[in-house]
Amino acid sequence: ATGPDPALSMNHPFYDVARHGILQVAGEDRLGRQVITFSCCRMPPSHELNHRRLLEYLKYTLDQYVESHYVIVYFHYGLNSQNKPSLGWLQSAYREFDRRYKKNLKALCVVHPTNFIKVLWSILRPLISHKFGKKVTYFNYLSELREHLKFDQLIVPPEVQRHDENLRDLHAGRLPPPTKTPPPRPPLPTQQFGVSLQYLRDKNRGELIPPVMRFTVTYLREKGLHTEGLFRRSASVQTVREIQRLYNQGKPVNFDDYGDIHVPAVILKTFLRELPQPLLTFEAYEQILEITSVPGEHFQNEQLQ
Repeated sequence: ATGPDPALSMNHPFYDVARHGILQVAGEDRLGRQVITFSCCRMPPSHELNHRRLLEYLKYTLDQYVESHYVIVYFHYGLNSQNKPSLGWLQSAYREFDRRYKKNLKALCVVHPTNFIKVLWSILRPLISHKFGKKVTYFNYLSELREHLKFDQLIVPPEVQRHDENLRDLHAGRLPPPTKTPPPRPPLPTQQFGVSLQYLRDKNRGELIPPVMRFTVTYLREKGLHTEGLFRRSASVQTVREIQRLYNQGKPVNFDDYGDIHVPAVILKTFLRELPQPLLTFEAYEQILEITSVPGEHFQNEQLQ
């Protein structure tokens, strides 16, 4: 994803980690248990991510769900020598996730395991209880997850999907598709998702607020302000794609037709996530982040002067 999750405030205590999208709360499994995904492909190089902060953010996120049964889906693809945490970090992570976290964790789904994972498991086995070990399940292909999870709610990074397709081709004896991709098609004149704010402004006759933002925010303001958990729930991937297609074709969208106040919230998040340049631009990100460290008294004194 490009840029931070729009549901995040820059005052979020773990904004520096959360903005990468490594963790996602992704709907429920077939037994109604909350699903949380961990995507290695979204981890930046180690020098850009404080792994201690990552561990604290993991605990901070799980604290919201540990009182109920929950499931973790771990997408292993994308872990490499640049972004891999140390063995010591993994050992301390297991120790710090005490019984409160482990008790209600009902399954740890490891997707696309490699030999590295199996070697690592043998190294850590003396530390890991037999009871916890029974919760770990390997899934070689995404299709195997469909039997256990509501797959249309699962947030699977595109890189993981492509890796899964390549593995299937290799298993079937077919050569994977060439890595060279065709040049991107020019966007539709009515395109709303995945194009720059400048493009939207030019195509919408100078309107400063993109239509998707205007319609979703207006709808949420009128009908969603009293909804608990807004921006934290998932929606059907098929529904999101259908609404994106309507917007991209310049057709009207009536959120009343979907009967779910969380749908426009997910659409707004998707729109912001797919912007080529995040709202807090790469160039200005560090300067904007510094604003949060300025004491409130400073602003009051400036106003008095």
